[in-house]
Amino acid sequence: MRIAVVGGGINGVMAASSLRATGNDVVLFECHRLMGATSSASTKLLHGGLRYLEHGSFRLVREALRERAWWLREAPHLCRPISLLLPVRRIGGRSRLLLGVGLGMYDLLAGSAGIRRHRWLPVDEAMKHCPGLRGEEFRGAFEFWDVQMDDHALGMWAAQRARSLGVDIRESSSVTHLRLDGGCLVDGKPQRFDLLVNCAGPWAQQLLESSGIAPRYHLDLVRGSHLVVDRPCAAGILAEVSDSRRIAFVLPWKGRTLVGTTEVRQSLDDPISCSPDEYRYLRRFHDSLMREPLSDSEIVDSFAGVRPLIRSAADPSRATREYELEVQGRILTVYGGKWTTARALGERVASVVRSM
Repeated sequence: MRIAVVGGGINGVMAASSLRATGNDVVLFECHRLMGATSSASTKLLHGGLRYLEHGSFRLVREALRERAWWLREAPHLCRPISLLLPVRRIGGRSRLLLGVGLGMYDLLAGSAGIRRHRWLPVDEAMKHCPGLRGEEFRGAFEFWDVQMDDHALGMWAAQRARSLGVDIRESSSVTHLRLDGGCLVDGKPQRFDLLVNCAGPWAQQLLESSGIAPRYHLDLVRGSHLVVDRPCAAGILAEVSDSRRIAFVLPWKGRTLVGTTEVRQSLDDPISCSPDEYRYLRRFHDSLMREPLSDSEIVDSFAGVRPLIRSAADPSRATREYELEVQGRILTVYGGKWTTARALGERVASVVRSM
């Protein structure tokens, strides 16, 4: 089949690769630059999603942990295992027992794809890993492992891999209208394909609706913002935000510190950038963990990306990163998804296409 994939983020690129690998003639259209939006504005982690276990998303976590191992095996020059501390507060927050059970499940679901098993560190040992930690605030910390990546570089590696398979990638090519018979407008000119794969991420629902096609699923667009701090980071930390059950990170990143992420509903009409409220929120989070508070001069950059979550919960922090596929005529639309599971999503797209 002659197939057009709309969207040059990681899900579009991996879907295009899988479709080409199964013998289709594939062209990918990206309206701006590959990996130019959500896919290069992540928290820079390939992970299973430890917090998704609280919501019963065992299938997603198992898949993500196995996909994490695939990225690590195939592109070790662009991703690496990273040790993360999960502190347990003396007052409030999730209990040591609950966190230990969750991490045990995380190890179990990873199976042979696991990196190392988690372990408990008394507070003095946790302080050796992270000397700047406010040790008096915590009982100790669990250490567990995930994978850190350079999201833009890894996405471009995936795009080059797609090109080597024969995918025709066209940047600065805007698809503005889809038709159920496989027709579309590309830069205002009509084209026709056997199948259109709508992988436009946060813009997938909008593309359907602007084409007069009613989607079955609806997206919650959630902005995740990050601060880049010109300060070395001794250890990666995943921790609860004070007076909240939300989770955020402090991570080493290219000799600096990355602090994120937020969860704020976003409109496609509004700027995708870190707001003043998010800036203050992330500073407070960092300073609740570390003895030396951030100074204005140390915060050298910020960035934000929009996650397309399938609408299912009033609180976006409780939504998971599951994905769904919908076929309408000659259009297959991808809703949701996360960086780590992009290859699995692409293979599922190819499987659905084979059955059509």
